[in-house]
Amino acid sequence: MSADNSVGNVFVPLRNLLNSIQCVRDRVRDGESNESGGAFDLSNFWDTLNQAVKAVSQEATKLSVAFSKPPLPSQQDGEKLSEWILKSVLSLSTVYYWLPKSQGVSLRRQVRDATVDVLEGVTQLVEVILSSPLQSLSHEQLTSTGGVWSACDSLTQLPRDNKAALLVVLSAQIGVVKDAIEEIEQALSEVQDPFSDVLDDDQEPRGNQDTYWPEKDRLVIGPCQGLMKASAVCLRNLTSAVKTHGDVSTPQNVAQLDDLADITKELSPGVADLALCLYPPMDYSGVEDNVSKLGALLKKVLEIIRCSHVCGESQLTWVQFLDGAVDHNLQKTKDLLQHDSYILCVCVCVCVCVCFFLSEWL
Repeated sequence: MSADNSVGNVFVPLRNLLNSIQCVRDRVRDGESNESGGAFDLSNFWDTLNQAVKAVSQEATKLSVAFSKPPLPSQQDGEKLSEWILKSVLSLSTVYYWLPKSQGVSLRRQVRDATVDVLEGVTQLVEVILSSPLQSLSHEQLTSTGGVWSACDSLTQLPRDNKAALLVVLSAQIGVVKDAIEEIEQALSEVQDPFSDVLDDDQEPRGNQDTYWPEKDRLVIGPCQGLMKASAVCLRNLTSAVKTHGDVSTPQNVAQLDDLADITKELSPGVADLALCLYPPMDYSGVEDNVSKLGALLKKVLEIIRCSHVCGESQLTWVQFLDGAVDHNLQKTKDLLQHDSYILCVCVCVCVCVCFFLSEWL
């Protein structure tokens, strides 16, 4: 048998392995759990999942080492390596399917995404081995091997129940909302009217107004910031409430935590959309639309919190306060935008009248 044929035969099981892992990955990404009517042992699930992901990491490392230096594995050894790593991948996916939605949709999503990341990491490693120069350990292969280890480690660090899964969601939302607020505050401190110190009060601003906020726009930004900050306070206080009162002992409480995760995930996009339309030149229609959307979303979040088991007497106080703050900032923004629209309408009417009399006079 020629050397070329020998090399080609070595990679046949790897190509088959690649196709199999890709199929498993896609099924995990799109598949549903196997719901069971009996009691579910969550602790046993995590023990078994950790063992499965450890096996994937070990088999992926063996595969990488086998193709990192000469001589290349024989076809028989390549088949064994492929068989072992496929077995570990199938075991991991099987354990994932054990986790029922009744343990929490938020928890299951995070386990699913982490499992897919591991399978994607192994897929990339096999692809790199197939495409790398023969009998050499490439930078790409090192990186891909490290990617598998990292994905496996992340899976073992996942939250252990739906309460912890919700806290992960809230932490991510807090970070995004905080960044949006700080970016607006930073921009406000830096972007100034370049002619503000040389114009009289009754003079119109000059220069390129696309690069700074006129005073009237800064007034509009105030209540918009109020809504954004109310979102941040809501997320922080909800985090504290979940830590104190969050419970996963009943299906109803688990479902309420999922409801909180789903609705709060909408806050950071809402805050980001509002922040985006505030930058000069300000999009007034966009501001009005996004203020209304964020205000309605915040009130919905607060209502879901109010009706959930995480809301005790002390939480009810800040829920009611934030509800009032949302109403206040909504009305203030509406008043400022309507005032600006009123001035514009008056100007248009005056222009029409002047044009009419000029035409008559001419």
